[in-house]
Amino acid sequence: MTHPPDIALWERIRAGDEAAFAELFYQYYPVLCVFALRYLNDQDQAKDVVQEIFVRLYDQRDRIPLHTSLKAYLYKAVQNTCLTHLKQAQVYQLHQQHLRQLTPQTDPTEPILQLELEHLIWQAVQRLPQQCGRIFQMNRFEGKKNNQIAQELGLSIRTVETQISKALALLREALSDYLPVLLLLTPVDFL
Repeated sequence: MTHPPDIALWERIRAGDEAAFAELFYQYYPVLCVFALRYLNDQDQAKDVVQEIFVRLYDQRDRIPLHTSLKAYLYKAVQNTCLTHLKQAQVYQLHQQHLRQLTPQTDPTEPILQLELEHLIWQAVQRLPQQCGRIFQMNRFEGKKNNQIAQELGLSIRTVETQISKALALLREALSDYLPVLLLLTPVDFL
């Protein structure tokens, strides 16, 4: 159950009271940044995560049910977002390692080109619609089969297949200028 001061402050925020939101922000922003820093070991990234939480909280204030104190809610949201960022960084690193293993390094300029292409691919994947990108990453970077993804996300296998096809089409379009180089450096089934 929430504490009475939390309830009053939360109700003011839900009503759109910007002063109440500023009060919440200034009260918790510094300590949440320190908390996020423990997970991420990067001050700028920690600040970004906490700002992301506050933006999301304000944008979704009329849809967020508060079952605990505001403080507990904020700490849990920061923790979950930090863990998501760490997971994405891990997936990105695994993807880079996978690409390096697939590409023979013969030309001294190839590692630079490889890193640039990896970065472009990662950016393109991050711009995919949320569900589409998640399914694509689970399939291509985590090596999960369509039926595993469907089961984990509670979707039909056909939906998973459609989303992967959509992701590939969007990536082809986003990376069309680099397609000839990508074909040389990546496995055929990637794009």
